Amino acid sequence: MFQNLIHFFANFPPEVATFLMAMTPVGEVRLSIPVGIFAYHLRPIETLLISILGNFLPVLLILVLADKFHAWVSKKSGVLASGWIKALNRAQEKFAGDYKKYGLIGLMIFIGIPIPGTGAYTGALAAFVFGIPFKNSWPYVLAGIVISGILTLLITVGADKMF
Repeated sequence: MFQNLIHFFANFPPEVATFLMAMTPVGEVRLSIPVGIFAYHLRPIETLLISILGNFLPVLLILVLADKFHAWVSKKSGVLASGWIKALNRAQEKFAGDYKKYGLIGLMIFIGIPIPGTGAYTGALAAFVFGIPFKNSWPYVLAGIVISGILTLLITVGADKMF
């Protein structure tokens, strides 16, 4: 799947491709940073900043528009409505224990750990599910993206030095 994403973005300038890869829910910064550094030969700090911005933009839209979208889709049926409900249920299942135990710091840590199943998209949906207001959630979501980006960058640069 990642090969298909990388191939799709191959015709874009490297900075744009890195930004767009960071916007994808399956890749986020975990994909854009290694590809930006290894495939596009961008500088690590440039790749980090582009990836953070690319990952935060769609998540910001989720945080701002989730309640309006939920109200609209709740009146509908079909694939869109069922997909939305499934995404919310998954986010709730993955994050419920962390939020009850750690609150907003738990949201930041959940997003900041760069492993499959965590990330900014799931974190933003979890913030909506648990009723965390936008003004309270966005700084922790952004901080989680920054943490994830830095950890991914350190792993990526460390991997480059090891091989």
